[in-house]
Amino acid sequence: MASLALLSTSSLVSRTKPRFVFSHGYRNYASLITRTLAFTPSSRFTQGQSSVRRARATRILTKRASASAQSLTEEMVEEKPVDDPNSGNSIRRRFLEFFAARNHKVLPSASLVPDDPTVLLTIAGMLQFKPIFLGQVPRQVPRATTAQKCIRTNDVENVGRTARHHTMFIMCGNFSFGDYFKKDAIVWAWELSTKEFGLPADRLWVSVYNDDDEAFAIWHDEVGVPIERIKRMGEEDNFWSSGATGPCGPCSELYYDFHPERGCLDADLGDDTRFLEFYNLVFMQYNKTEEGSLEPLKQKNIDTGLGLERLACILQKVPNNYETDFIYPIIEEASKLANVSYAVADESTKTKLKIIGDHMRAVVYLISDGVMPSNIGRGYVVRRLIRRTVRTGRLLGIKGDGKGNLEGAFLPVIAQKVIELSNEIDPDVRDQAPRILEELRREELRFVQTLERGEKLLDQMLKEALSSGSENGCTPCLSGKDAFLLYDTYGFPVELTVEVAEELGVQVDMNEFDVEMENQRQQSQAAHNAVKLAVGNDADLAETIPETEFLGYETLFARAVVEGLLVNGRPVKQVNEGNEVEVLLNKTPFYAESGGQIGDNGFLCVSRADSQLNGVVLVKDVQKISGSIFVHRGIITEGALEVGQLVEATVDPKLRQRAEVHHTATHLLQAALKKVVGQETSQAGSLVAFDRLRFDFNFHRAVSDNEILEIEGLINEWIGDATLLQTKVMALDDAKSAGAIAMFGEKYGEQVRVVEVPGVSLELCGGTHVSNTSEIRGFKIISEQAVASGIRRIEAVAGDAFIEYILTRDNYMKNLCSTLKVKAEEVTPRVEALLEELRLTRNEVSAARAKAAVYKASAILDKAFTVGNSKVIRVIVESMDDTDADSLKSAAEFLVSHMEDPAAVILGSSPGEGKVSLVATFTPGVVALGIQAGKFIGPIAKFCGGGGGGRPNFAQAGGRKPENLLAALDKARVDIISLLSEKAT
Repeated sequence: MASLALLSTSSLVSRTKPRFVFSHGYRNYASLITRTLAFTPSSRFTQGQSSVRRARATRILTKRASASAQSLTEEMVEEKPVDDPNSGNSIRRRFLEFFAARNHKVLPSASLVPDDPTVLLTIAGMLQFKPIFLGQVPRQVPRATTAQKCIRTNDVENVGRTARHHTMFIMCGNFSFGDYFKKDAIVWAWELSTKEFGLPADRLWVSVYNDDDEAFAIWHDEVGVPIERIKRMGEEDNFWSSGATGPCGPCSELYYDFHPERGCLDADLGDDTRFLEFYNLVFMQYNKTEEGSLEPLKQKNIDTGLGLERLACILQKVPNNYETDFIYPIIEEASKLANVSYAVADESTKTKLKIIGDHMRAVVYLISDGVMPSNIGRGYVVRRLIRRTVRTGRLLGIKGDGKGNLEGAFLPVIAQKVIELSNEIDPDVRDQAPRILEELRREELRFVQTLERGEKLLDQMLKEALSSGSENGCTPCLSGKDAFLLYDTYGFPVELTVEVAEELGVQVDMNEFDVEMENQRQQSQAAHNAVKLAVGNDADLAETIPETEFLGYETLFARAVVEGLLVNGRPVKQVNEGNEVEVLLNKTPFYAESGGQIGDNGFLCVSRADSQLNGVVLVKDVQKISGSIFVHRGIITEGALEVGQLVEATVDPKLRQRAEVHHTATHLLQAALKKVVGQETSQAGSLVAFDRLRFDFNFHRAVSDNEILEIEGLINEWIGDATLLQTKVMALDDAKSAGAIAMFGEKYGEQVRVVEVPGVSLELCGGTHVSNTSEIRGFKIISEQAVASGIRRIEAVAGDAFIEYILTRDNYMKNLCSTLKVKAEEVTPRVEALLEELRLTRNEVSAARAKAAVYKASAILDKAFTVGNSKVIRVIVESMDDTDADSLKSAAEFLVSHMEDPAAVILGSSPGEGKVSLVATFTPGVVALGIQAGKFIGPIAKFCGGGGGGRPNFAQAGGRKPENLLAALDKARVDIISLLSEKAT
C-alpha cells in the first residue's frame, strides 16, 4: 500500500474541488457538517448494522471559523449523530476525530481529478500533499488528516474476484510535515486500532523494513507487540520512494489475523486467506541521490494510509469488502433488477453483482468530479467502467429500468443508491445527481444500441477461434483485426474483448490490435496528410535511406544532398520538369507534419556550383515515415533533379510564421480552456495550418458565448503581455515532474522538447513556435461545435489569418450597412425589424393560402361518398394540385368539420418539383372502429417515395415522386373503402 507505487505516466492537469473543512479554533463552534444516511432495513446485516440503516439522518450543526492551531477537542459539538459505531460512516468519522483530537488539521478529500499533472486520477491519499513532501511548496500546517476518495484501475480484472480489489476506495490518512515521526505515528496507529476501534491486540501483526531496527524497537518495546508477531520484509514490500531519486523511506504495516488458531510458526503475511493488511505507515526519512545512496532528510515526514473498506470489513465481520455497508446496498439494488438473491447465488453471479456494485460507485463519483465518458484519458476510464457494468448487467439478465420499460436504462436506478450513500463521503454528489443520472442514461442507451450486434459477432469470432485452435492443435487466438473491428465499429473496449475471450480460453493478438489502432489514427488525418509510397514498405526504405537531420528549429535555409527520389512511389535516379516528385534529403529545414502541425512549403533549388542542371522543386507538403525520414512532396517547375545532387532547401518564411503563430495560439487556447471551463478538459486532437487552427477537446457540453468571449479575452491579454517563450530538451520524467502537459496516449522518447509560455502554458511539443507571444498579434474563435460524443471542436485564427478574417468581416459589415443604409451599430435592430416584417408577411401569405385551400375544399365537399352497409360513413379522397402542406392541412380540417361523424378525409398535393404532401383526418367514429390515421398514411406515402405518420385522428406525410401521387390516392381510396367496409360490418 505504499502511497505512490502506482503513479500514472499520463500528464493531464487537473483541479482540486473543495469539500468540507474541519475548522480548528474558536470555542462553541461545531467542528464540521456530517450527515448519516437512513438505510432500508435488511436481514443481510447484523442487528447493529440494521440499526444503522433504520437510523434517521442527522446533522452536526456548524459554523465556520478561520483556521488556527487549536485542537478539535476545544470545539463544541452541538449534536451527536445516532449511529452504529461500526458503520462505514462512523469508522470514517471516528478516524478523523481521533487525529483531530491530536492537533491534526482535518482537510477535505481532494477531487478524483488531481492537480498533479503526472497522474491521470487520484490514486492515493497523500497525492494532494506530494508537492509538500517533495519540497516544492511550503507546508501550510504541521500535521493533517483526510479521508480521500481514490481510483485505481490497473487491476480492474480482479474486481469482484478477490475480497478486496476495488476501482474506487476511501483511504484514511494522517500526515506529518516535518513534525512528529516514527514513535508518535506507531503509537497512535496502535491506539487507534486497539482502543478506538477495539481490535484484539492478539490478532494484530506488524511488518517492518528489514533494516528498520528503530521501528522494530518501537513496536516491541514501546507498544508491546510480541517479537513473533513482527515480521521483517524486503524493499519490494516495505520501502517507499517517490521515484528514482528524491524522498523515500521504510514502511511499517498493520495486519489483521482472521485465523489466530494457526499459530505463529511459519506465518506468512502474504497469505490473504489469513491476513489482511489494513494500515500502512510510511516513514519518509531519506533522500535517494542519483548515485543511489540514501541521505537523511532534514525534514522527516509521515504518510499513512488506512483502507476504510478493509477496516469496515473487519469491524462489520463480513467475509469481504463488498458486503460492508459501503457497497452491499448497491449490490442489493442490482440484485432486485436481476431478480436474484445474493445470499443464495452461485459464485459467478456474486462476482457479477460485486462488479456492478464496485463500478457504479466509481463512475458516480468520477462524473460528479467532472469526468465525462469519452474515448481518451480519464473519460475513457469512465466509459470503460460503464460499458463493463452494462455488459455484466446483461449477463445477469437485467433488462430495462426495472419499472416496466424494457427499453430503459438500469444504470441510473443503481446510481440512485450510490448517491444516497454518498452524503458523508462527498456531499456534492447529491447536488450533481441530475447530471450524473442523465449522463449514465445517455451513455448506457448509446452503448446498448451496438452491444447486441457486437456480442453476437464476438461470440461467432470466438467460436471460430476455438474451432481453428482445435483443428490445428494450438492455443485459440482472436486476431487483432477482429478485436479492432469490435472496438471501432461496435464500441467494445478491447479490455472487455480480452476479458470475454479469456473466459473461454482464447488469447487476443494485442500486437496486431495496436497496429490497427495506429493505422486508424493515421488514416483519420485529413486526406492531404497522406504520404503515398509504393516502395515495398517503410522498413525497406529505412534500410537504404539515412535518417533526415532536422535543422528547422534554428534555420529556414540549408544545403542538403538528395538521398532519394520517388515518382508514384517508385525510386528513380532523375526526375524532369513537370513531374510530381517525392524528395529525400540527408538534412532539411522543412518541418514534417506531426503533432497536428502541417508540413512546411518552400523550394528546393539545385546548386549551380554542383551541376549545370537548373532544377527547381516547389515543395507543397512534407511528411515523416519510419520515424525520422522526411519526404518532401512537390512538383519540378524547372529543369531536372538527380539523386546525389546538392540542393538549396528554403522554407517559405511567411507560411512558416503563420504555422508558428497558430501552434503557439493552440497552446494558449488549451490553457485558457482549462482556466475558463475546467481543468478536466484535455486535448483530443489538433490541426495547425497556415490559415487556421483546430483544437479538439473532451468536454460534455457546448462552450457558452460568454465563455468564448472570456477565452478570447484571456488569450489576447497573454498576446499583449509580449512574453518570451522558453524551449528546452529534458528527460521525460523531469518534464512531467515540472508539470508539462502531454497528449494522453501519445508515445514519447526518453528525451522530450518542452515549450513554455511562462506563467501560462507548459507542454511537451515538437512543433515550431513564435519567440514572443506578441508575434501572434491577435486571436479570434470562429466556431465551436460537437464532433463526437464528449468531444468538442474549436476553430480559430491568429496572426495574419486573424487580420484577414477581421478585414473580410469588416468588408461584409460595410456592404451590409450600405445595403441597409444604416450605421454598423444600427444593423442588429434594423435586421430584427426586417425579420419581423417578413414574419408578418409570411403569416399573411400563409393565411391567404389557407383561405384559398378552404375555398378549393368547399368545391369538393360534394364529392364525398358513403361506405358500408349502413351508408353512414362519408369519405373524401382527392388531389388538391399544388397546395402547400400547411394549406392542405387547413383544407382537410375544413372538410372533416363539415361532415357528420363518422367521416374520413384523405388529400394529396404536389407543392413543388420533387415534392408530395399527404394528409389524413379521421373523425372519432372512424377511430373507434380501430382505424388510425397515423398508421394508414405511411404505406400510402411509400408509393410517392416517402413516409410519415401522426396521431390516430390526424396524420401528415411527404414524398419525392409527384408522378406517383394519383396512383397513391387511388390506393388510399381502395384501402379506406376496404377497411371501413370490413370494420363497419
